[in-house]
Amino acid sequence: MTIPPELTQILKGALPHALRPFGRNQARRLPPDPGSYVLVLRLDETLVLTRRFAGHELAPGWYAYLGSARGPGGLRARLSRHLRKEKKARWHVDQLTMRAVEAWALPFADASDEGAAEQMTECTLTQRLLAMEAFTSPLPGFGSSDCSRCASHLLMWHPPRSSS
Repeated sequence: MTIPPELTQILKGALPHALRPFGRNQARRLPPDPGSYVLVLRLDETLVLTRRFAGHELAPGWYAYLGSARGPGGLRARLSRHLRKEKKARWHVDQLTMRAVEAWALPFADASDEGAAEQMTECTLTQRLLAMEAFTSPLPGFGSSDCSRCASHLLMWHPPRSSS
């Protein structure tokens, strides 16, 4: 399966120069550069979270998780880990990536020149998606505990209702 066309259009409209999504089997082709990313995840069943968010539930549906990868190995290392289902849970988002029936990554390498392009931080990506009015923040604080700008770096997509 792939990302629904309606969601793809929203992502293309909100995210400048978005690359084609990388799936679980394509992680080794991701760039090793530092940058930010959007994980697009589909849950088919309700997910009851643990740890800091114990007892909170995420409904089935499509989610976008916005993060950064500025450590060793950059985007390739971080997204390769996120796209793997089998791993030890280290971050809150691991609970989603391990249960997601689909997982896709959209990487945004940091701009090398100051004037070359707008820097796509996870906060910028979050704000751009929220501006499309097709996403909500289902769980305040998720992925954004060190961020004073965003309520959450986890967003849920709400598909348009058919008019039939």
